[in-house]
Amino acid sequence: MAEVASFGLVVLLVSVALAAALASHALTERLAIPAPAVFLLAAAIASDLDRSLALTPRDVERVGVVALIVILFDGGMQIGWRRFRTSAASIVGLGILGTFLTAGLLAVAAHVLLGVSWPVSAILAAALAPTDPAVLFSVLGNHEVDGQSGTILEGESGANDPVGIALMLAVIAYVNADSPDLLGPTATFGLQLIVGGAIGVGGGLVLRATMQGISLPSESLYPLRTLAAAGAIYGLASIAHGSGFLAVFIAGVLVGDSRAPYKADVVRFHGALAGIAEIVVFAGLGLTVDLGAVTRQGAWLDGILLAAVLVVVIRPVVVLPLLARARLDRGERLFVACFGLKGAVPILLAAFAVNAGTSGAARVYAIVFVVVLVSVVVQGISVAPVARWLGVRLEERHSGTVHCIVEPGSAAVGATIRDLPVDADTWISAIIRDGVAIEPRGSTVIRAGDHLHVLSERDDVSALRRLTSAP
Repeated sequence: MAEVASFGLVVLLVSVALAAALASHALTERLAIPAPAVFLLAAAIASDLDRSLALTPRDVERVGVVALIVILFDGGMQIGWRRFRTSAASIVGLGILGTFLTAGLLAVAAHVLLGVSWPVSAILAAALAPTDPAVLFSVLGNHEVDGQSGTILEGESGANDPVGIALMLAVIAYVNADSPDLLGPTATFGLQLIVGGAIGVGGGLVLRATMQGISLPSESLYPLRTLAAAGAIYGLASIAHGSGFLAVFIAGVLVGDSRAPYKADVVRFHGALAGIAEIVVFAGLGLTVDLGAVTRQGAWLDGILLAAVLVVVIRPVVVLPLLARARLDRGERLFVACFGLKGAVPILLAAFAVNAGTSGAARVYAIVFVVVLVSVVVQGISVAPVARWLGVRLEERHSGTVHCIVEPGSAAVGATIRDLPVDADTWISAIIRDGVAIEPRGSTVIRAGDHLHVLSERDDVSALRRLTSAP
């Protein structure tokens, strides 16, 4: 009985903490403080007050891997293939070349400004090079960046996470080797991207066909199917020595704007799960940090200095040339250059270095904590006002259920569902015809008098009304 009671206490504490974290979103909106910063600081303070609550970096690594699968798959779905391909050159350029250039300049800055060795500076740079999509979504709340600049920011953060992870693993292998050989880690890095990309494409296409062609007995099972598929794609890519994270992100992109039954429910489920995953990762980082040790190691000053150089110098120097041919105005270019927010991935990468026993990894972990905290707080608070100043629009996200009756003579009569000119996020979940519910498919022909139950993730209601109304 004592063991049952003890486990019950753990469940109670975790549940209360999660409920408090979800409730804190309302508070952070009023105070203009990004929610991830609250979770990070609260967990760090709790761990400092009671070290029995502390987690090890290995615990965070295990939790972080699972969380990142959810975050990257959701990030890919949020973008979708049609949005991705309009900015593919910029996304790939920033995601691959931009990550390398950022890491290289960061390594030089860390070596010169902080006085750390080249191996430690390389590990620190690899950890801090990637950006984070979930932090951006969390900071924006119920809004999204309008236009191509938003697509580029989201796509870059999804693409550079797998690249940054592969880069960190290559750097750790090189630094920890008895006789360092650059060729081996380079080949491993290339293999991870190629295999991960191939499995991501294949897995995404299979998942999309499955979502469209195979029905399940309950609507609640549809989100669970995509979650299981994301885990399977990651696992398959990993055992094939590829980047599971890249595979998951690509699969998410390929299914993001495909039409499928209960697609809106699937998107909402993964969005909520990604939000919880981000909370867990930030809380996990906080519980691994000893604030006293961070102060003793001088990580506060080092982290603030490195964060300032990264935001003010390195990010603009890397991003602006890579966006030279992008169809963006001056304000949009500057916005993308200013807001490469740091989040869950640097946490996970720093944990990789600590668990590998790399020399200097403890200091790297402490500095990453400070840089992530500064990025989330300072950049997070300034996103909305800077966007307005630069002329970048932040649009409110719309979602909901719409009921339409197809009137005789309207444009929708005689059209198939797949041919309706509506947004890809708009999904006809049910059709009531002559009092009988029928399952809608892409080939279903719409008739006059049909009652359409529509789930719309975007503000596409007016277009739908026009299609179903008589001229």
